[in-house]
Order: sequence, then structure tokens, then C-alpha cells
Amino acid sequence: MRIQDFDFSLPQELIAQHPLAERDRSRMMVVRRAAGTWEHRSFRDLPELLEPRHILVVNRTRVLPARLRGRRPGRSESIEVLLLEEAERGVWLALVRPGRKLPPGAEIEVGGLRARVAGLTDSGARLLRFDAPEQVRPIMDALGEAPLPPYIRRDQGEAGALDRERYQTMFAAIDGSVAAPTAALHFTPDVVRRLNERGVQLCSILLHVGYGTFQPLRTDAVECHSMHPEYFEIEQETARELGEAKAARKQIVAVGTTTTRALEFSASRHGGEVRAERGSCDLFIYPGFRFRAVDALLTNFHLPESTLLLLVCAFAGRELILDAYREAVRERYRFFSYGDCMLIL
Repeated sequence: MRIQDFDFSLPQELIAQHPLAERDRSRMMVVRRAAGTWEHRSFRDLPELLEPRHILVVNRTRVLPARLRGRRPGRSESIEVLLLEEAERGVWLALVRPGRKLPPGAEIEVGGLRARVAGLTDSGARLLRFDAPEQVRPIMDALGEAPLPPYIRRDQGEAGALDRERYQTMFAAIDGSVAAPTAALHFTPDVVRRLNERGVQLCSILLHVGYGTFQPLRTDAVECHSMHPEYFEIEQETARELGEAKAARKQIVAVGTTTTRALEFSASRHGGEVRAERGSCDLFIYPGFRFRAVDALLTNFHLPESTLLLLVCAFAGRELILDAYREAVRERYRFFSYGDCMLIL
């Protein structure tokens, strides 16, 4: 299977650069797999489209203010540092731009802290060893910016309080992600209230979104790609609720690809049953994958040739999804993290 088979043409002006004034004002394309059809709705219509036979599952991860500005000692230039995860105490896996300025052994100052490049990964990420490990998180909280993806452009210092608040879902509770589970960015307390009144159950899992979710495929052969592991956790109460829902023939609606991967990873390990567990999820979902847990999917519109688009195509079929994406382009939907969404039933 070739990655080029999952390409589509997207005008640059359709890539959403800023969030809407109101989260739930996003447009929503509703795709029905069995009929091979779609219709154009608003996200505010979600409670009208779901019934008590549906159970929504969201990701409660919270995005870290992981983007920092640094410089080499004695230099005035700015180096962008995106801290991905703490590999061991005081050593952080990081993406840096421009990378040529930080070869192994180089030093960088970030918010008054000094770090040394302790190594490189195959993907080009740096391992930064900080001289004051206990100060890294306080510096992130004080000076860090929302880790917006590179297709959202901000002038230096422009990504401030608005992005730190809007690049966070209303369900965010546990720090650990370097990208938002964007399908949940559309939810508001009013939408959740109306879902509750409709009798739609809601529960949550945890998957800390890391480099694996947005790591590009570096091979033409889809099957050769490997996902970077990401921490996930399914609590006993959630596993019980999902087990009861399946027994009652309810349909599980995954809010986002991260939720989908966590649920399907657990189900693939336990004969189709989602169980309480925690650990590292490295599941790569692409066409041909057998879904055992998820019955419907709410997701944003994704990058061409990305692992996220491959997951959506695996769930609903490549031709249907690419046709729906072409329709979204014609109808001027807003794409990617701050963009509109798709409900696949």
C-alpha cells in the first residue's frame, strides 16, 4: 500500500489559522458509511444526531505549554524548542528549529536554564539534558507557548493566552500532551448538557498525544511505518461502562483518533474487550485494520498522507473518505486542528 494513494489537493487558504469565536460553531460533515453518503451540518447539531444507544468516549489529556524560545550561550539568535516528553529525569526529547545550530554536545539556554544536547534520534529529535531538572516544568508553565502544529503560523510571541486556552479541550484534566486531541475542541458545556438531556452517555480515557501522532511517514510503503509509543490509561470505571454498553448493543462513538487508538489497542490485546490498563500504545491503524471497539468516529479533517488520515480511511473506506474530503474542499470547510469536523456513523 503506497502513501501516495492517500493524497488530496488542499488550497492553503483552507488551513484554519485561528479558532472560531465560539467553539461549537464549527461545521460538521456527517458521513454515513453504509449508504456512502454525507450531509452538511453544524457541530451544534451533534445532540440531535445521537441517541441513548450511543456512548461518547473523550480523551482527558491536557496539553503542555511545551514550545519555548532559547538561544546558544553568548548568542542573540532565537532557537525554537518543542519539548516532547521526559525520557528520563532531566532529559527531554525535543524538536528544535533550526536543528543545524544544535549538534550533539551543543548547549542552549532556555528561560534561564541551561541544557546540553546529549544525543540525536533517527527522526532528528534532540535529547536535551537540563542542569536543573526540577525547574523545567515551572519554566514551561511560566514561559511556554501552546505547541501549535507548524501549519498554524504565528509571529514570534504571537501565540499567547488565546492559544493556551483554545488549544485545550473542555475535558482536559491530566498534563502530558504536546498536541491537542482536536476533535474535542468543538465541545462546550452547552453541547454536553444537551447530550446528557438526550440520554447520551459520556466517559473518558487518557492518551498523552506525543510525537507519534503527528510524525510523518518517511517511507512510500505504508506497512513499513512504526508509531512512536504514547502513554495511555483506561480506568476500571470506563472499562466497566464500555463493557456494559457493548452488552446492551450500544454504539461506541470515539471522539478523535487518539481515543480510537487507545480503545482499539486495548481491544486488540483482549479479544475485542476494552479492559482497565495503562502503558504504551504504539498501534498503527491503516486500511485493512479490523475495528473491534469503535462503532462511530468524530474527527477533524487531517493532513494528506498522514497516519491520522490513514486511520479515518481504515474506518470508513479510502474512496468514500477521499471523496468526502474533495467535497469538503469544494464547500470550503476549514481544515486541521482549528478547523471543522466530520462525524462518521
